[in-house]
Amino acid sequence: MTSGNPTTRPIGPYERLTAEVHEWDPRTVEVAARVDALVRAKRPDLVVEHIGSTSVAGLPGKGIVDLSIETDAEAIPGVVSMLYELGFQPQPGPDPWPPTRPMPVGSLDLDGTRYRIHLHVQPRGADFSRDIAFRDALRNDAELRRQYEGLKRGITEAGPVEGLRYTHSKTAWILQVYRRLGFAPPPISPPSTVGILGGGQLGRMLALSARALGYRVVVLDPDPNAPAASVADRIEVAAYDDVPAAKRLAAECSVITYELEHIGQAVVAELDDRRRPIRPGPYPLKLTADRLAERRFVEANEGTVATWREVASPAAVLEGIAELGYPVRVKAVRGGYDGRSQVRIDRTSGIEALDGRIGWPALLERELAFEAELSLVVVRNVDGVSRTFPLARNRHDRGILVETVVPAGVSAEIEDRAATLAKNLATSMGLVGTLTVELFLMPDGSLVVNELAPRVHNSGHWSIEGAVTSQFEQHLRAICGLPLGSVEMRAPAAAMVNLLGEGAPRPAHPTGIYAALEVPDAHLHLYDKHTVFERRKMGHVTALGATPEEALARATEAAGHIGWAPAAEP
Repeated sequence: MTSGNPTTRPIGPYERLTAEVHEWDPRTVEVAARVDALVRAKRPDLVVEHIGSTSVAGLPGKGIVDLSIETDAEAIPGVVSMLYELGFQPQPGPDPWPPTRPMPVGSLDLDGTRYRIHLHVQPRGADFSRDIAFRDALRNDAELRRQYEGLKRGITEAGPVEGLRYTHSKTAWILQVYRRLGFAPPPISPPSTVGILGGGQLGRMLALSARALGYRVVVLDPDPNAPAASVADRIEVAAYDDVPAAKRLAAECSVITYELEHIGQAVVAELDDRRRPIRPGPYPLKLTADRLAERRFVEANEGTVATWREVASPAAVLEGIAELGYPVRVKAVRGGYDGRSQVRIDRTSGIEALDGRIGWPALLERELAFEAELSLVVVRNVDGVSRTFPLARNRHDRGILVETVVPAGVSAEIEDRAATLAKNLATSMGLVGTLTVELFLMPDGSLVVNELAPRVHNSGHWSIEGAVTSQFEQHLRAICGLPLGSVEMRAPAAAMVNLLGEGAPRPAHPTGIYAALEVPDAHLHLYDKHTVFERRKMGHVTALGATPEEALARATEAAGHIGWAPAAEP
């Protein structure tokens, strides 16, 4: 709560702040009543219900006055227009509610104190009844209030936290209460249809896991011969920014997920209507598709990234280099993976190395002298429960992952820090599904976040044979509202080696499969890509062993047998 001057409209401007827990303020009840009177003066048919912590006498909280209106879906735009006339404004922040169930925000001055307001406008049959039941349960149950107060204070005991992290950190407890009140969200059960945006190898392996669980699968991909095409029930052949095609896919699905971050923003906006869930979520997708937003998010949630600058021109790159020193990397804000859309600049390769390869603005960051490349896959379900797979150690070659081993060979303390960080980041973005956190282990033992991927990931492929539940099955379980499986390893160690193409583009005909499968505890995965070319990911080999060294040796040996037949003579 902050002081301020009243505006010409009864509802004043809204200020987005970090979350702190304040003692309950009885004047919030009067604020709710005044807003109700303002709304009824314009629309006598509407009722404004006071919900949230400020509606429960004695319950501490952020001090925001949460309100709710239930109305017919087709009436929502008119209700919102009326609220804007009163001075309410669109919800700020990175993850607003969609237009189908918006949350206008504002403030009201009461005796010199300005109270912030959230006003949910909900279609009939949505969450209005649940929110009222939760409020009344808190009002009538002292023990429930005590538990909720303890949860809130625990989240902020180290100081203010980012607002979304505060909200999503309460999810697990709140959903338990919802279940007791009879408002448990039902799981999405087979044979429901899962929609996958992207039909590459990750989409293929997701589809295979969905098939094993009995789901139907529809995929959107521009390539009719994409790896997932032979597994899916149907493929919608269209670009990742094709809104009509995405809507056709969505119409068949009970849940939508994605295997890459480069989905068109218009597609995300169109599908984010709360009619069917998009998981891991629209916000994680928007966040990680923008490298600048991603780094700001990590820093806002107690993570560390390499020192960076936003640059808008070659001159700004030179200024940044003068500040950061050599070497640096210039990365495109959007797009690019496996080392693409980035340029390394050192004392031997100057600014001319950019040569139009990077658009503006761009990310400039200091290159780190790390000790090891690590990654951790965390899965979080609809109930807010998170589990982390064991930390993996990776090796890249020119930006492409070539091998992964588990365990990573680091101390338990480092592994615990990585797991805590991954869980916090997944919670802060409200993610449901899998999040992969790529990390640098620095010589002093600190961890620096390199990239976030809100999806299944190449470095988690070892889990198909190496874990009790693979990352792909875990992702399906999470997005469909099913219980998470065990993340325990099936053997003391596991390894994965990528199979990269070589040579000129030609039809893909693998060789050496017999010899590869003779290697003990080695497992071959080919992605059914119809064309092979230099450094294209064509498959991978996983292997188990008594030690990471043994597992990696087996995977490397098996991978070494796989080749690609030369192009047929004309």
